[in-house]
Amino acid sequence: MGTQVSDGDYVASLQARVKELEAENANLLSRLAHCHCSQDDQILYGPDYKDAKVTEPKKSNGESQRKIRNKPGYSTAFLSHHSKRYVALKVMYFGKRFYGFSAEAQMEPSVESEIFKALKTTRLLVGDKKDSQYSRCGRTDKGVSSVGQVIALFLRSKLKISGVNNGSSGEYVFEEKHEGELDYVRVINRELPNDIRVLGWCPVPVDFHARFSCLSREYKYFFWKENLNILAMKTAGTKLLGEHDFRNFCKMDAANVHTYMRCISMFDISPTDVSYDGNQLWVIKFRGRAFLWHQVRCMVAVLFLVGQGLESPDVRI
Repeated sequence: MGTQVSDGDYVASLQARVKELEAENANLLSRLAHCHCSQDDQILYGPDYKDAKVTEPKKSNGESQRKIRNKPGYSTAFLSHHSKRYVALKVMYFGKRFYGFSAEAQMEPSVESEIFKALKTTRLLVGDKKDSQYSRCGRTDKGVSSVGQVIALFLRSKLKISGVNNGSSGEYVFEEKHEGELDYVRVINRELPNDIRVLGWCPVPVDFHARFSCLSREYKYFFWKENLNILAMKTAGTKLLGEHDFRNFCKMDAANVHTYMRCISMFDISPTDVSYDGNQLWVIKFRGRAFLWHQVRCMVAVLFLVGQGLESPDVRI
């Protein structure tokens, strides 16, 4: 036979359970009072963090990933009173799904637009893109990947202002200090898609320009050897070394380019340690200070014609 429970006993058990829950709730509140999570979030996202709505969408592996949804009318202008510092970020990305690096092509997605979305979400961007004194090392085309893209801009700093005030640029931290600074790499990567990663950062002087301060750029083009004549390709490639007029090896951009003279300081074709079904993966390398629009693609295309026997290794530049 089942045990009979009177109404009085049932009410008493409920009251006891309510007291247990109240005690547990009080314990949790006490523990939360000693938690510094909110302080860390205000350090990362600014003093107005409490006004933002926080959601926790699920990742594919079941873990939750915190995302901050800006309240309506949100602007980075309110961050202008924060100290800031000029930094260079080293970025890598897998370019297969992107319409190039630059957001100016107005084709989405682009690597640059994803980076600035992350900077705005994390509230590291002080003001807008114009105010950040932004520069980039180069613009890769659709489908091109990079392991060493460099961008430079002003980001919010946790360090105290160093007493510099140059009018329109505002106040900023200029020392080469790292201790106590925001972990820019971790904060930005938390909001970036998986095919874009920030590898590192360093403080740079305000006259640094990611494009014009660059000493050299190196491009690699990977290909399967198949039946290509590698020796002929090497012979043709060495003729590209040095300074030449490369107008026949690029996509013309007469509105922005005033000279087509470029210098190739290094050329190499070598095998990698990757092979598949008897076919080995090779890599073509070019290094120079600057390249024209589609110059690398055009040079590689000519080398392939030479490797297929459709052009002479003595092809003229």
